[in-house]
Amino acid sequence: MTNHRTIRGTIAYTSKKPDRMNQERGREFFTLTQQSDGTSVLHAHCEIDDAPDVIRDITSCFDTQTMKPRDGASRLTIGGKFEGSGWFYFTDSACELEVYNVKTGRASEAMPLDTPATWFGNHAIVNDGFLGKFFPLGCEPGKRRIANVMMSSPDHRGATGPELFPLSFGLIYTGNETITVGAGTFEARRFEVVDTAEGLPEEHPPYVMWTTNDEDGIFLRGGVDGYMMTHYELVELSR
Repeated sequence: MTNHRTIRGTIAYTSKKPDRMNQERGREFFTLTQQSDGTSVLHAHCEIDDAPDVIRDITSCFDTQTMKPRDGASRLTIGGKFEGSGWFYFTDSACELEVYNVKTGRASEAMPLDTPATWFGNHAIVNDGFLGKFFPLGCEPGKRRIANVMMSSPDHRGATGPELFPLSFGLIYTGNETITVGAGTFEARRFEVVDTAEGLPEEHPPYVMWTTNDEDGIFLRGGVDGYMMTHYELVELSR
């Protein structure tokens, strides 16, 4: 008998732009391993076909219940060329980064934190869904400020870096509904990511997402409006 649990899935990226309606624009393959020590380890391979195309491979270790990050890594290829690779390490008082980036070279960085980082934003779509854990199951709909977030890139596509980029934003839990996606029909929770203008160089367009209504909080469906007009949907799930 194993003392861990593994979840695997695939997320399809499609366009909602009028001239590309429902055309495939990328894909994501992920594995989440919930370990007996109370941590989860996420592996995600992400591909964005839009020029310049992006290939991102990430790992992320975090507390299964609280989402508090422990460590992670990100490797990027942009436009068919290596962009950078970095390893992130989190303590209660700092986030450290060992990185090689083609724009800035080799560096060791450390950013002091007044309080521990709450979430590591590595730009994997499945990872966005875990934000829902900040609203415990059974709680009433509402809005929270998610502070002390550490991003691996301020770019909306995550197409720079890796780097240390602190951020806070708003998260709204609007309620529950039943939705059907490529992977099946699920009881879901609906969320909106808002109020990013204070931290990002350019405010992120409106972002709505649905996650499974259970302790796993797996991303089911999401969409970004504005200039991006993208759609994300879980098409395969094994747990």
